[in-house]
Amino acid sequence: MAGTDSSIKIELRPTPAVILCEPQLGENIGTAARAMANFGLWDLRLVRPRDGWPNERAVAAASRADHVINKVRVFETLEEAIADLSLVYATTARSRDLKKPVLGPDEASGNLHAHISNGRGAGLLFGRERWGLLNEEVALADAIVTLPVEAAFASLNIAQAVLLMAYEYRRHSELGTQLPFSETMAEVAPRDELIGLFGHLESTLDGSGFFTAPDKRPTVINNLRTMLERGKFTSQEIRTLRGVISSIDRRHQRPNPNRQKPQRDENDS
Repeated sequence: MAGTDSSIKIELRPTPAVILCEPQLGENIGTAARAMANFGLWDLRLVRPRDGWPNERAVAAASRADHVINKVRVFETLEEAIADLSLVYATTARSRDLKKPVLGPDEASGNLHAHISNGRGAGLLFGRERWGLLNEEVALADAIVTLPVEAAFASLNIAQAVLLMAYEYRRHSELGTQLPFSETMAEVAPRDELIGLFGHLESTLDGSGFFTAPDKRPTVINNLRTMLERGKFTSQEIRTLRGVISSIDRRHQRPNPNRQKPQRDENDS
């Protein structure tokens, strides 16, 4: 879904850190960074990335999420990566033999937002591509976050999991209800313009003989008005519709180029 506006300045607000444990593919790091950027997250931390850092494939896959890529921090241990965080959730799709609270994405994101709003650090922990997180890594987290996935096919790509959690966090923030271009949508036309459209259409239909049963005219008028009102037309759309009606109303004044002239019989004098 394209739509990046490079003229808008990116603001780095307090958000959860995203910690990737031993990511194997640079492409997954890059697409995770892109997913974070989509929803305003920027603090990406890597624990022992297999191919080292920086990684050209990650940069390419990030698709210009440079503000995330340029701030990536690399750690040798998970303990170091989460040392400054007072709330950490581990994401996993597998059952664990650990006495940990299990949260859904909605509840977890609400908790993260409340925690960060109070000026404290929080993070989301994601595991390896092939086998996820180790039990000893999950043990370092405050709770487990899991998604309502299909049990027979529960594994998600890292970037997909990051995207879902980033979206949920955004939804709980003050920006969660702001759609990117909703403010630029044209406003519905004033009521008097719609009433003018009603009158124009009805007078044209009267002149064309549309209402063949006068007793049914009020019902038909009400139906037409209901349909037109439901359209929530803009002023420009109403002007267009009235232009169409005017054109139809003037049709008898213009010659029809498709109408064939009657042929004259040779015997006619």
